[in-house]
Amino acid sequence: MTDVELIEAAAKAIGLEHPLCWEANHAQGEPYAYVKTGDASYWRPLGDDGCALRLAIELGIEVVWPEGVTIAYGDKGEIFTEDHGDDPYAATRRAIVRAAAAMAG
Repeated sequence: MTDVELIEAAAKAIGLEHPLCWEANHAQGEPYAYVKTGDASYWRPLGDDGCALRLAIELGIEVVWPEGVTIAYGDKGEIFTEDHGDDPYAATRRAIVRAAAAMAG
């Protein structure tokens, strides 16, 4: 699944099915949704810690950090693991988005 497909599925899981547009953020190399929620805003769960945390809270995604990895649990018992590598924050965001995407159905 591409990054765009991941955030599209994660958005669907929280009912954000019709954003104004999906684009690639060329500076960061990461996709985002441009959405209208009162004020227009960008939704970037793969690149923004706050967006990813709100996604995890909204969907009740449990996240744990054993040595060197992030594990996010899906709603059907799925386990999504991401190695921290050089960026444990990016790994955590990706694990959350993967778990959310799986909840889209």
